Amino acid sequence: MYATQSLIGELKLETICESGKCPNRSECWTRKTATFMVLGETCTRPCGFCAVPRGKPEAVALDEPDRLAEACFRLGLKHVVITSVTRDDLPDGGAEHFRRCILAVRDRTGATIEVLTPDFEGNETAIETVLSASPEVFNHNMETVARLQQHVRRKSQYAISLKVLAHAKRQRPDLRTKSGIMLGLGETLDELFETLADLRSVGCDLLTMGQYLQPSSRHLPVERYLPPAEFDELGRMARKLGFLDVASGPFVRSSYHADEMAGATR
Repeated sequence: MYATQSLIGELKLETICESGKCPNRSECWTRKTATFMVLGETCTRPCGFCAVPRGKPEAVALDEPDRLAEACFRLGLKHVVITSVTRDDLPDGGAEHFRRCILAVRDRTGATIEVLTPDFEGNETAIETVLSASPEVFNHNMETVARLQQHVRRKSQYAISLKVLAHAKRQRPDLRTKSGIMLGLGETLDELFETLADLRSVGCDLLTMGQYLQPSSRHLPVERYLPPAEFDELGRMARKLGFLDVASGPFVRSSYHADEMAGATR
């Protein structure tokens, strides 16, 4: 764990593991893997569930793709997950930076690449810019059901998130698309399965479902803690809808064992 932490600090990189207060950080860092967060550490959207700082972002660091690639090389990663803060202040939402990061990491390591992107405000050109670097997995999280979007994500829209996943699949039918949902925010079972059906309707292949955990007293409270057995049953039901693979459990997060999900076969 400490070797991973030291390398991230040395190369001045951000991870969602730290910024998002992920409960799996120790496990993943001990495995010498991390989910890298590019485009700074400050998000332009005030989501009620997220621990990432929000406010006025810093300038984009043009050397970040090279530093990221070096970290992935030194960690010996075969599958790399790249996410970012939301950058509504940038004309393309940071899509070109994503593209440069993918290309730099692949050139340095030969690893497969998974991106977990913001919604780019539904900008199809931005989505296509990311896809032009040919990531193996394109992930965009729905986070919660339609009724709770404005309460949980505030400046994000359910329809736009579906549009992002749909457009990625249309552009690259061979691409594995992925999404994640937090549970325990007040959603009903019917609402959850409506969301899963919507994801399948746009060809989403991979799904993660995990327990929402309140990062601090300033964030949204947990409405319900689901027992592990319920997560198991929800996972089984989701697989019946046709997802290629499903990870469902209290501590499951978007990138949890992402390398294993990326290699899933029917």
